Amino acid sequence: MHLTINSEFATLKEVIVHRPGREIDRLTPYNKHLLLFEDVPYLEEMQREHDVFTKLIREKCGAEVYYFDTLLGDILSDDKLRNELIREALAVSRLDHLTDELLGVLTKVQCVQALIAGIKVHEVRGSVSSNALADLLDLAFLIPPCPNLYFQRDTAAILPGGIVFSSMRLAERQREANMVRKIFENHSLFKSKIHQIYPGSSNNHNHSIEGGDVIILSDKAAAIGCSERTDEKAVYHVAKSLIADGPIERVYEVHLPKKRNFMHLDTVFTILDKNRVLTYPDALQAVQHISVYTRKEDKSEVVNIKRKVLKSTLREVLKKEIDNLEIIGTDKVNQEYALREQWFDGANVFTIGPGQVISYNRNKHTNQALRDYGIEVFEMPSSELSRGLGGPRCMSLPIARSED
Repeated sequence: MHLTINSEFATLKEVIVHRPGREIDRLTPYNKHLLLFEDVPYLEEMQREHDVFTKLIREKCGAEVYYFDTLLGDILSDDKLRNELIREALAVSRLDHLTDELLGVLTKVQCVQALIAGIKVHEVRGSVSSNALADLLDLAFLIPPCPNLYFQRDTAAILPGGIVFSSMRLAERQREANMVRKIFENHSLFKSKIHQIYPGSSNNHNHSIEGGDVIILSDKAAAIGCSERTDEKAVYHVAKSLIADGPIERVYEVHLPKKRNFMHLDTVFTILDKNRVLTYPDALQAVQHISVYTRKEDKSEVVNIKRKVLKSTLREVLKKEIDNLEIIGTDKVNQEYALREQWFDGANVFTIGPGQVISYNRNKHTNQALRDYGIEVFEMPSSELSRGLGGPRCMSLPIARSED
């Protein structure tokens, strides 16, 4: 039985998250932009907020919460995997020749921490031979940290038909996706259930795609954002694999402005239940154009697909795919509040069951609009987590939802 998810809103059963850790304390005012942060968060408060998030998930829908670092630790019992991942991490700084020496001094637990929070030269000076580190500054990173890891959604997406492993636009984040992929491919919980949609074996160059751009519209249709983080060519390859393998029949390619506040499709809209969608009206209008991929009807044994540019708006596409569609917008909210809440991912709520969402408490006008439509909103604190500019959906990688 393969890992598949057929909707965005069925009751959550299993999810992977990452509780922020020491990697956040590696951020400084001087390196934050290199590490893709706009600000320097306060770790302890971030952890408290994240603990509320996972507590809400467990209490409100009873889902099993898996922690990334625990899963990573489980697979690092394998010496070969430990070697591969440490070598890859060192290669970022062109120091992979130190792999064997570093593995000789790190325990398994320290390897997990090294892969997530990085290692600075001074932390191993005295353990690793002095010749190897002679030309390196004490505060230089042998292995850079991964402070964006708490956005687990970016690293993969599970759909009807199988799993898409992300190929990240920014080289600094590719290691996150690679570690998640290694967990799925090697962990006893998942390895026998993997059906890989992307990347395909024939793709010599993996064009970028990130999980936040992938939204399931139904068990027959998906939408993929063509954004600043996801390539058109990747959408084509994913569409071809999905349609060839079934049950997906239609893949919509939604072109977004290449802007920070439209980073992924899930900052434009999220699905709340079988017929309700949350969006910002200006975000819907900002969509530049939409194409749809479908199966080409020919006699060939190989599945071919065709692409058609639509004249439809995103609203019309959603209406076609979702019966009795209701769009919950922030039309009635003061425009300044709407813009402010979009910056802090107001539309990026995490649906944990039909009509049940987890949302940042700071997006109070969006939350009120949801409640006015009968959506049950569970608020979580967000002063520090939101500094990474991602919402509750961004922080979750669902791996199972109920079938009903």
